[in-house]
Amino acid sequence: MSEAVDTLGYRLKVGVVVPSTNTTVQPETDALRLPGVTYHVGRIPITERKITTDTFLDHVAAMRAGIEKASDEVLTAGVQALIQGVALECFWGGLAGSADLRKRLEDRCGVPVVLGSEAVRAGLEAFGARRIAVLTPHMPKGDEEVRAWFTEAGFEVMRMSGLCCESPRAIAQVPEARIRAELRALDGDDVEALVQVGTNLAGGAVCAEAERWLGKPALSINTISAWAALRGAGVTDRIAGRGRIFEEH
Repeated sequence: MSEAVDTLGYRLKVGVVVPSTNTTVQPETDALRLPGVTYHVGRIPITERKITTDTFLDHVAAMRAGIEKASDEVLTAGVQALIQGVALECFWGGLAGSADLRKRLEDRCGVPVVLGSEAVRAGLEAFGARRIAVLTPHMPKGDEEVRAWFTEAGFEVMRMSGLCCESPRAIAQVPEARIRAELRALDGDDVEALVQVGTNLAGGAVCAEAERWLGKPALSINTISAWAALRGAGVTDRIAGRGRIFEEH
């Protein structure tokens, strides 16, 4: 007897793991919903507190420590793929660090795991872009890890802007006008694509909009992670208005 399928998630159920303070991944992912595809969120408990250069590593460690438990919990929904909506942890330690994290989670969970770092790389490769500019919400140490990951992956980071958001929830409070202005400042003739990382930074709609007036790809990490999960599961539907990645690839 074949296993019965969900009434709503009859094509695909995707788990999405996020920090408990994150209020952006869920609505941005839900905006990419297709008929028969559902997203199910598991949360890593972390504390809303001021982040400084001195406390930044403790913040990263707290999120890493909770990834496995949150993944285990969302797996009980019977999901067939798992997005890790914890952007910085997916860049930490270079290519070896992200590959180790994905393998460890896939071995534990038994389903494909999408890391935002690797999803962005796939999106940039789909557009043939190598020279990039990057917007992050992070402190300088976080920016160093993101830059190192992209450099090791073969991309040339022409410019990077880190917003140094002072707490986890403060990231979600960055207004769209600020994100728009940062993307404009990062752009230049030497840039082939722009990238927005930081899963609590609400850049999905802004990046889709920016592609029209910049005339080049602008990849938001939540959008590109959902794209990677869907395409990896064989769901090839196009979605209009949420970025060229869903319209062209």
